[in-house]
Amino acid sequence: MPAPRAVYTHGHHESVLRSHTWRTAANSAAYLLPHLQPGMSLLDVGCGPGTITADLAHLVAPGRVVGMDTSESIVAQARDAAASSGLTNLTFQTGDLYDLDHPDGSFDVVHAHQVLQHVADPVGALAAMRRACRPGGVVAARDSDYATFTWYPESPVLNEWRELYRHVAAANGGQPDAGRRLLSWARQAGFTDVTATASVWCFAAPADRAWWSGLWAERVVASAFADHALAYGATRSDLQRISEAWQEWGTHQDAWFTVVHGEIICRA
Repeated sequence: MPAPRAVYTHGHHESVLRSHTWRTAANSAAYLLPHLQPGMSLLDVGCGPGTITADLAHLVAPGRVVGMDTSESIVAQARDAAASSGLTNLTFQTGDLYDLDHPDGSFDVVHAHQVLQHVADPVGALAAMRRACRPGGVVAARDSDYATFTWYPESPVLNEWRELYRHVAAANGGQPDAGRRLLSWARQAGFTDVTATASVWCFAAPADRAWWSGLWAERVVASAFADHALAYGATRSDLQRISEAWQEWGTHQDAWFTVVHGEIICRA
């Protein structure tokens, strides 16, 4: 039986990629960094435009690093960025997380950032990552947890946004509150040595909150999320109202937003 699939809720609109290309190993994979050493081989599944992947490649050089994503256009973008960086130990490929095109035990580290929330079978995905990892190696995953997102000033319309996003993501076959479930999913996938932690992104500096509010103001009306929301019953006026609420929130001098993430380090 083929593995169940989910629809990627965000899509690859420029407002989404603006967020993805901001991500680095320092701001998105700090929990993993103490476990890395030069010479390690690493597979980054769901790598997107590859900014985290490239950072990891620097850290484990000369070890081999492979970034994998399902989108050919995003993989092409990642390849172009890697070529300009001069990294020689990094390659990118399209691929299927449930059917990885690598022999079992090929990598010292298998990593996924913001991936498991978007797949229909996260336990199966972690099991596939475990197979690709050598015995004693590390499987690492980090995912946000939308129900725990917190902001100030309060905004009833942003409350609506969060509930709409959670509804759309679940209807697409994903789990928007993945962060709290990572430990459970890892245990179900057969891992017995799991360290679970949490960390946050915090947007409070003027430039940071302007950037965060701006990309979401655009994303809710122009990205694939908007298309999915409309298909599941939202209206254009609903989305415009949410977009305006994001813009208004971003103008407050006291605006503060945290994105909570769950993290797991699993020994294969």
